[in-house]
Amino acid sequence: MTRTESDVTQAFVSLTGRLAGGADVVELLTDLTADCVRLLDVSSAGLLLADARAVLHVMAASSERTRELEVFQVQRADGPCRDSYLAGTAISAPDLSQETARWPLFVPHARQAGFASVHALPMRMLGTRLGTLGLFGTEVGALSPADLGLGQALADVASVALVQDRTTSDQKLLNEQLQTALSSRVVIEQAKGVLAQQGEIDMVGAFRTLRLYARDHNQRLTDVARAVVGRELLGRQLLEHAAARRPTGR
Repeated sequence: MTRTESDVTQAFVSLTGRLAGGADVVELLTDLTADCVRLLDVSSAGLLLADARAVLHVMAASSERTRELEVFQVQRADGPCRDSYLAGTAISAPDLSQETARWPLFVPHARQAGFASVHALPMRMLGTRLGTLGLFGTEVGALSPADLGLGQALADVASVALVQDRTTSDQKLLNEQLQTALSSRVVIEQAKGVLAQQGEIDMVGAFRTLRLYARDHNQRLTDVARAVVGRELLGRQLLEHAAARRPTGR
């Protein structure tokens, strides 16, 4: 793929600027997975985060297909992203067809989903393993050293986003910060479910509806999601807002 130095600089300036401005962590990390697709030679990206018990959860993904594959890895305890977290190192599988013995459950499922290669990069902070950034390709092939380096830099930005107080050495506080991020992800998924059911739309459309309302009303994504789940904000209000903002076309 072709990318310019300006593309990379713009991505990092945007991410770090929004991080400094207190952007909603779930929205920021979702954008980060989209940046991975835009800047690296991959077709999709997903981010797994561990809780205080070292149980992995899906935190963000660039597509619903990737989110489902990451959930599969967690539920079946089988796959490169899980192994990368446990080892704390990068794991590359440039040709999944050669990795069936290594991941007997994950490989067939990933290939059925259309993926042919996976690269998993560790997320760490202050000596603590936080999770993994998974990079998924639809074609066989290894990532270049430049792509791997940039991918790790994006994983490091994700780690900083998750740990708001970068100077703390308090493990309890670190766990609390990670749990807050995971709780935000849960409430957003719940709100997406409400909107998907009420609007008869898919989860991708539900997320876009939620995000559009939050941005247009200058509110944090998690706060809007929490209001929808708590019925302080009706789902139809968000759906009507999205419909009003949709181009009519001619």
